[in-house]
Amino acid sequence: MLKEILKMSVDNIVHNKTRSFLTILGIVIGVGSIIALMLMGDGATSSIQSQLSGLGGNKLTVSITGTPIKSGLSEQDLQGMATLNNVTAVSPSTSARSSVVYGDTAKKNVSIAGRSYSFFEADSSLLKAGRGLSRLDIENRSHVALLGSNLTMELFGNKSPVGANITLGGREFLVVGALASSGGFSFSSLDDSVVVPYNTAERALGGTRVNSIDVFFTEGSPVTEVKAALKVRLTTVFDGRNDVFSIFNQQDMLDMMETVTATMTMLLAGIAAISLLVGGIGIMNMMLVSVTERTNEIGLRKSLGAEPLHIMLQFLIEAVIICLLGGFLGIILGGLLAYAGSLLIGFEFAITAFPIILAFGFSVAVGLIFGIAPARKASNLNPIDALRYV
Repeated sequence: MLKEILKMSVDNIVHNKTRSFLTILGIVIGVGSIIALMLMGDGATSSIQSQLSGLGGNKLTVSITGTPIKSGLSEQDLQGMATLNNVTAVSPSTSARSSVVYGDTAKKNVSIAGRSYSFFEADSSLLKAGRGLSRLDIENRSHVALLGSNLTMELFGNKSPVGANITLGGREFLVVGALASSGGFSFSSLDDSVVVPYNTAERALGGTRVNSIDVFFTEGSPVTEVKAALKVRLTTVFDGRNDVFSIFNQQDMLDMMETVTATMTMLLAGIAAISLLVGGIGIMNMMLVSVTERTNEIGLRKSLGAEPLHIMLQFLIEAVIICLLGGFLGIILGGLLAYAGSLLIGFEFAITAFPIILAFGFSVAVGLIFGIAPARKASNLNPIDALRYV
């Protein structure tokens, strides 16, 4: 009996090709949107994790908001933090904006990143050509610079910029190195920036005071102890205030980014699910129309002994088959969209089971929920009333 019901359901779907196609299309769009958004969210999270894992587990990042009187850290403050137990290096950061001129080419409002020699000692993969900043560059406040990959291409093309002189904010700087590309998606990309000694950026280019530092400590040292000592030192620096700075380690940053991306992914997937509900309403509408059109068929089957349960089961199976087809095609569409998005934005593409199971299960649930009302209407038809339409 079930085999016959299944065959009749498939025959009815095939018989009404246009109507079935439009109904399936609504499910495809809904499932595809959910799959694409959730897979892209997973890819973004994976990319962030891989980037943070490359920063090393022996580093604390301090972000400083400062006070009206003291907006950043001084050289003396930095030296004091470098003497803390287990601390091996302190890498301060400053920022500025300036024009960059080389020959006849000029770019305005370019990001200037002030860094220390420790910044390059901690990560040798930053350099593509030349050298990084040295201790002497910092001590002498030298006018030396390193160019990001995009800026190198714009100013020098395929030529090496090492040894050339550029003008930053009306001052001449010697290019001593070129940075490697960050590889696309990166929240800390220097591809479009010029890197100079942090104290040179602060004094010569009108940059900010030191408002961010990376504190490196001995591998295997207890993070909590280093973090606590650093907090005490900074609280003293800012006259007893501990609300003007934040200290993060790699795991804190990773947890925060995972929470943000997961929340945004679920929010967007929830919005996409609305289109799947609209598709469910389309299924209900199609099935109700089908019940009306097949009133004589239903009456004839009932008069020949068909049980109301069999009639109801047939219409439910039709709704579920439509949702299964739409869900399968939607998964393919969503995977393709997520892959295209990963190539466009530049993050990792990874297929995980949870979004697929969730979207597929949701599509089946939609078929069942929105197919119940038409199926019950069909099963409750009075055979005598239905046969009047014959």
